[in-house]
Amino acid sequence: MEKQVEQRAQAWLTGSYDADTKAAVKALMETNPDELTESFYKNMEFGTGGLRGIMGVGTNRMNKYTVGMATQGLANYLKRCFPELPEIKVAIAYDCRNNSSCFAKITAHVLAANGIKAYIFEALRPTPALSFAVRQLGCQSGVVITASHNPKEYNGYKAYWNDGAQVTPPHDRNIMDEVEKITGPEQVKFEGNESNILRIGKDIDELYLSKVLSLELSPEAVAAHGSLRIVYTPLHGTGVTLIPEALKRKGFTNIIRVPEQDVCDGNFPTVESPNPEDPAALKMAIDKATTAGADIVMASDPDADRVGLAIRNREGEFILLNGNQTNVLLTAYILRRWQELGFLTGTEYIIKTIVTTDLMRRIADHYGVECYNVYTGFKNIAEVIRDNEGRRTFIAGGEESFGYNVGEFVRDKDAVTTCCTIAEMAAWAAGEGKTLFDMLLDIYVEYGYFKETLIALTKKGKDGLAQIENIMKRFREKPLQTIDGAKVVRIYDYQTLETIDVASGARSKIDLREPSNVLQYETDDHTLVSLRPSGTEPKIKFYFSVAAELPSKDDYARVAAKMDAKFERIAEELGIGN
Repeated sequence: MEKQVEQRAQAWLTGSYDADTKAAVKALMETNPDELTESFYKNMEFGTGGLRGIMGVGTNRMNKYTVGMATQGLANYLKRCFPELPEIKVAIAYDCRNNSSCFAKITAHVLAANGIKAYIFEALRPTPALSFAVRQLGCQSGVVITASHNPKEYNGYKAYWNDGAQVTPPHDRNIMDEVEKITGPEQVKFEGNESNILRIGKDIDELYLSKVLSLELSPEAVAAHGSLRIVYTPLHGTGVTLIPEALKRKGFTNIIRVPEQDVCDGNFPTVESPNPEDPAALKMAIDKATTAGADIVMASDPDADRVGLAIRNREGEFILLNGNQTNVLLTAYILRRWQELGFLTGTEYIIKTIVTTDLMRRIADHYGVECYNVYTGFKNIAEVIRDNEGRRTFIAGGEESFGYNVGEFVRDKDAVTTCCTIAEMAAWAAGEGKTLFDMLLDIYVEYGYFKETLIALTKKGKDGLAQIENIMKRFREKPLQTIDGAKVVRIYDYQTLETIDVASGARSKIDLREPSNVLQYETDDHTLVSLRPSGTEPKIKFYFSVAAELPSKDDYARVAAKMDAKFERIAEELGIGN
């Protein structure tokens, strides 16, 4: 057992921790040294998005002490930032995960004990509702307790700023600094005055839903095709609180539920992982849709900020779209309707992330709408919206990891708005005599067929972090010259914020504010390979994008098969194939 681990564990046995916590630490010391090491080998980092990790005792685990210490650091920073305000306010939401309500209450009490007014939702709510509440209530910050789509062992703590977006520089690093100053529970004010804790109820729900419904672009299509059969599942999460009601109010009368998954349960009993990116997570919903003869299937993740969409292909079988495909469909639909309705004035824009399909940019170019390219993470999309507020109009934006949003009243991914927009789009397509799959093929024929895939390598624990660092170092120090026989023409290194022209060696600056540990290779056949360590999971992600012309819809299967074969060759070439 490492000496540092033993010292940290001993400190928890003798410090200001409750009896149950001390007993759990002692049990690990006696019976499970490996887990003890994982629990204590480092302090859980309050990263740029907050906390996320496995629940349990220890400095590297999500528990009431790490949550309390993070909240004390946040409180200290808020009081530094807003000394002139007579009252600092923070909104708090939580999802269905085990301990989420407990961690939310601890957060509220610590804030209240520091003289900060804490507004906590009366029951679990989607993350986008928290973002909305921050702005609606005039709060200086917000906190949502969630680990998004991670397995049941995880929980997390995401911090928001007064614009309703997750914290960005300089606030993220400044909060991190304040949290690092809290070295033990004795520095945390845990006992808050109840008079400083207020409940957020249905009134905020109503305001939020009214904003969601105000985005409608095709009311006549919904009126004509509101009987579309839509299967929706919240995957045991918070989407059940608002998404079915939003769809009903929008005019959809045939919402088919999956009762077993309507049950909010942090153990996620019907799925291995509550991740709408995983086809297995949608199996029950797709089975239900097949039996019921439904048209589309939608699934939201536990905190209802991301959406998985399954549609019928030309053979009538359900297929789960990837996040790029859903983003492309929504972008093409929304921009077309904005043009048809005369809403485009030349000041509008959309946003995507650097690993999200460039087909979104092609579509935006067609409509004369600017497309911003930002780092992964919706907080970076929200930062552009904040910078342009009052001068330009944000239409929509998304990232490949199944996140999308429309409009400016929520500054994060929004499954409630996205589900409503998808349903409306399906109704519009029906009015055109098409399915969503027909729409997707039309886009590929018109703009080019872009196909993407993702391979994520999981590297857990202390050794895993070192392995991820070594992989990134290797690809930087020995850059690829070719990919599947095509010459690498440009390298984008976001750590140095430089684009390197391989032929000339010329370097140009990438116009982003902060460096990030991302590396991209672009070839002369328009293949793009991106490497990015995850900021929320013990993974390194490899993103592949290839492009080709699609002469006609009938060529889709043939071209798709060629692209899939290309993906396999690239993965094998990089040494990450199955």
